[in-house]
Amino acid sequence: MELAKLFTDADLESIITEAMIYQCACPAQVAEQVLRLRRLHAYQGECIDKRPDDDTIHRLIADTARDTHQRMEQCLDALLDIEGWDRRTWKMPDGLRALRDNQV
Repeated sequence: MELAKLFTDADLESIITEAMIYQCACPAQVAEQVLRLRRLHAYQGECIDKRPDDDTIHRLIADTARDTHQRMEQCLDALLDIEGWDRRTWKMPDGLRALRDNQV
């Protein structure tokens, strides 16, 4: 049960860290949910491997997690574009950083 990924776990952790430093919670919240969905999907895969003869519930959960994961990654991808994040360094744009700094 492979899960297609736009972002690595390390990318997501970097986004979470950067967003939290500048108190911009929305990208961090979406990235955290993507990571949680990955763990949920992996867990269901383990359940299916252990009991392949009784996998209806676990396949339902895994399929739903996979579909939701894809949508949340697309959401994060669009959010980062809208805000203008640097995709090499996972840093917020200077203007957004300044806005956050001034609010603190």
